[in-house]
Amino acid sequence: MNSKSILASMAILALAACGDEPAEEVVAEVPDCPPGIEVDGGWMSMAAVAGDPAAVYFTITNNGEEAKMIAAADVAGAGSAALHEMGTWNLQPSMDEVLQLDVPAGESIAFEPGGLHVMAMQPGEELAVGGETEVTLTFVRGDKCSFPVAIRAPGDTPEAEADAE
Repeated sequence: MNSKSILASMAILALAACGDEPAEEVVAEVPDCPPGIEVDGGWMSMAAVAGDPAAVYFTITNNGEEAKMIAAADVAGAGSAALHEMGTWNLQPSMDEVLQLDVPAGESIAFEPGGLHVMAMQPGEELAVGGETEVTLTFVRGDKCSFPVAIRAPGDTPEAEADAE
C-alpha cells in the first residue's frame, strides 16, 4: 500500500469517527421484477420421458401504467427456454413459438396447460420432481423478472392436488 492510499484510508476513518451516530449500513434492494409486475402460481411440469422438454406455467400481472413486452425466457437448469402457445393449424393441434408477448397495463396473463407456457428444453439432472428452479423473463427494454417454480411430475397439476385434498 503506498502513502497516498494510507492517507486516504486514515482520512476516511477520521471522518467516520467524527459523526454523532454510528454509520448505517447501506443495503441496495434488488427487486425480482420491474415495478408493477407480479408473478404467482409458478410450477414446472416435467416430461413423461426423461430428456424431453418440460413446461412452465404461472400467471403474470401488470399493475403498472404501461404495457410490458416479454422478449425471452430462461429456466435455470435447462439448456434453453422459449415462450410457446398451443393452438390449431389446418384443424390440427399446433405448438408455436411466441417471439414476444405483450402484457398490457392493468391485465393478467395466465400461462397454463393447453395455452401459453415456457418450454424448457434439455432439462438437466438437477431439475427433479419435488425440487424448485428459477425462471427469468426478460422484457423488451432489458428489465428482468425472476421467480421460483415448483417442479412437479407429469400430470401433477396444482388443480389435481387441490382435488385430492
